[in-house]
Amino acid sequence: MFKRLMERVDRMLGRGVIDEEFYDELEEALLQADTNIVTTGEILDELRVAVRVEKITEANAMKLRLQKAIADRFRQQGAAGLEVNDEDPTVFVFVGVNGVGKTTSIAKVAHLLTKRGFKVVLAAGDTFRAAAIEQLEIWAERTGSEIVRNQPGADSSSVIFDAIQAAKARGANFVLADTAGRQHSKGNLMAELGKVLRVTEKALGRKPDEVLLVLDANTGQNAIRQAEEFKKAAGVTGLVLTKVDGTARGGALIGVYDRLKIPIKLIGTGEKVGDLKDFKPDEFAASLFE
Repeated sequence: MFKRLMERVDRMLGRGVIDEEFYDELEEALLQADTNIVTTGEILDELRVAVRVEKITEANAMKLRLQKAIADRFRQQGAAGLEVNDEDPTVFVFVGVNGVGKTTSIAKVAHLLTKRGFKVVLAAGDTFRAAAIEQLEIWAERTGSEIVRNQPGADSSSVIFDAIQAAKARGANFVLADTAGRQHSKGNLMAELGKVLRVTEKALGRKPDEVLLVLDANTGQNAIRQAEEFKKAAGVTGLVLTKVDGTARGGALIGVYDRLKIPIKLIGTGEKVGDLKDFKPDEFAASLFE
């Protein structure tokens, strides 16, 4: 994900000199990787202090210190992974704009859960697109999950309400609820999402255990803007990052927890149904430099 950034750092450090030209080039490299300008400034300030205090003179030591500065900005409070309720069913509501991999992420979570022996119900709440309902039906069959659906154009809230009631009646452990993809800049659509969550809470008797915003890591700073808007409208509790295996704009993710206070919960590392991992900050940060 940060391969290009690290290749450039290697070339810069190849000069064997840590000077103002190095800092200027590093700043440019971080910004080109779509790192937030404030975060970039913080990293540079930290490195300048480290060079003086820790007396860093060698290129390899500087690279390790840069790795630490980036890794520290991926740390977040709380336990890793998803919140699971003691009382069945645990409900995860997936939100996000169109095309980010929301339905595929639901399938990946369903695969993970059914493989561990849990009973899963999928709620086809993206009723605006017939293709989304059909896609979720295919994934339900492939993952051994049950599905609750309605006709295209039906009320999304009612589908999720029915799915929760069905899960209770059938003794299911999890409900994974899809919602219509919506642009974060459209106020009326975001207001509809609020209704979906209120109905979910009514059906469940508590708030959903996770409201997971699915973000395409390739979209850089736009992903952060999406997160800001969805957090306001839907009380997002966690992020699912997709397509992290191919982005050159991953710098946007550095310090995302500091800015939004929304933990990254899961990362999708490929197209296969098993390509999903819990987000572990130290492990993730280390992998960026391999």
